[in-house]
Amino acid sequence: MPFQKGNKLGKGRPKGSPNLLAQQAKIRMSRVANEGLDHIKEDVNKIREKDPVEAAKIYLKLLEFIVPKQKAVEMRAEIDQRIQQVTVNINKDNGEVHSGNNS
Repeated sequence: MPFQKGNKLGKGRPKGSPNLLAQQAKIRMSRVANEGLDHIKEDVNKIREKDPVEAAKIYLKLLEFIVPKQKAVEMRAEIDQRIQQVTVNINKDNGEVHSGNNS
């Protein structure tokens, strides 16, 4: 017999309540993830002994979850300065060099 509008007996799952199978799967996955996190330091240390480069890659991947990536920023600027005049005076008498900037 199909569902009839106004049926008061079979209300189904209340709105917003989690699906039981999905909830159980999330709990199981959380347990597996926690167990992995408990041993991650030891695992990475073992990897570092065999392949330090691979261990560094793992650390960098893990850092992405802790430190957010920065967006690339492009900067453009124009410098509008002109050198008007530079004079250099050389005094041959005592070997001293004097420089000055005349604006």
